[in-house]
Amino acid sequence: MSQRHIVVIGNGISGTTLARHVRKRSDDTITIISSESDYFYSRPALMYVYMGHMLQENTKPYEDRFWSENRINLRRAHVNRVDTVQKVLHLDDHSTMSYDVLVIASGSHSNPGSWHGSHFEGVQGLVSLQDLSAMESNTQNCSRAVVVGGGLIGVEMVEMLRSRGIHVTYLVREFKFWSSALRSEESDIVERHIIADHGVDLHTQTELKEILGDENGRVRAVLTTKGDEIPCSFVGIAIGVKPNIAFLQESGIETGTGILVNECFETSAKDVYAIGDCAEFRTALSGRTKIEQIWYTGRMQAETLAATLTGTTSVYRPVNFFNSAKLFDIEFQVYSRNVKIPDTCRSVFWMNHHRRCAIRLFYDPQTLRFEGVTLLGVRYRHEVCDRWLREEKDIEYVLCHLSDANFDPEFYKTYEKEIIAVYNRQTGRNLTLKKQGKLDEVIRFLKGKAPIQPIQL
Repeated sequence: MSQRHIVVIGNGISGTTLARHVRKRSDDTITIISSESDYFYSRPALMYVYMGHMLQENTKPYEDRFWSENRINLRRAHVNRVDTVQKVLHLDDHSTMSYDVLVIASGSHSNPGSWHGSHFEGVQGLVSLQDLSAMESNTQNCSRAVVVGGGLIGVEMVEMLRSRGIHVTYLVREFKFWSSALRSEESDIVERHIIADHGVDLHTQTELKEILGDENGRVRAVLTTKGDEIPCSFVGIAIGVKPNIAFLQESGIETGTGILVNECFETSAKDVYAIGDCAEFRTALSGRTKIEQIWYTGRMQAETLAATLTGTTSVYRPVNFFNSAKLFDIEFQVYSRNVKIPDTCRSVFWMNHHRRCAIRLFYDPQTLRFEGVTLLGVRYRHEVCDRWLREEKDIEYVLCHLSDANFDPEFYKTYEKEIIAVYNRQTGRNLTLKKQGKLDEVIRFLKGKAPIQPIQL
């Protein structure tokens, strides 16, 4: 295969992973273009920079010399237009760049909403480094803020603001916090935590109606659909993100909400591909959404496409779904066969309000097949949960081997016996926890280790 120029638009997890894996397998010329930052950085770390837990330069996983040493060219520029006929990119500095293969990994931006007053100073979302810089500026001398949106970005913004002692009113239009991912009991645990332990003024079943400004064009208050006027000098908008595809309007590349692709990430244009937040599958893969906006799926998509671009045609087949997050001090995890666990599933649910933790194991009521688990304040081992799903274990096997999944039983309180007791009460069964599973794990671990060498004294 002759040497080509592969151009990647976007230096997030998808674009960077694509470039790294192509370099491992080929001598093609690779150029990454980004208008956001000089180097790839860890986007989930933005909140910790604001909170003072780390410096911005510490968010870069690779040292600056990594790129030149691996012959990956970096270009700080914005792509204004893509000419897919001539295979040319038109950049914001009036220069052009030709390509043989184009990979669009342009990511997403905050959904600004359509409220009156959303243009006022002090109103913003949080996705990029530019958003972080704006938030630093917009919250100087701020004493009261409003955050709109009951998902992960919303609760992160609330935590960021509270870390600086800013009073936060949190507007969630749903009946419960993050109801798309949590059942009612789990939402209650999180709500009590952020209200009682962190002083958040949480308003559920409340929507933003209008943003009010002062004579200087800065936000001074918001008006809710319940008629309440809430004074504030900052409004965080966290109602989701949209793919960054505005620069493709004259390209002829077919788009929907995102860039339309097939299972090999091919777009409607020859030699043009799309991956990550900006890519939209023409037909959703089984159990998944058309647009996958999760860190690890962006990485997997990039690895799949890199194989195709270097001679091994590969079709994207996502693994079992998983996700994790921190909801202030409460850790959240989910492992499941599909993005959304079917409502027809039954669950074994256990919780401890005092410790602010909960475990819910889902299973099919007809076949007893294990369908997934959600956890609050408890960590399970990814490889164990994934194996149970892949091997289609039934719920009773999972319950009897729960100790295999416990992340660190040496240092953390475990709840396996209590969970089995819940299932036994529900079903009249008499299951008991098996210890052999953990012993097998230890034996497998020891077999893979070299003999211990005696110490010479």
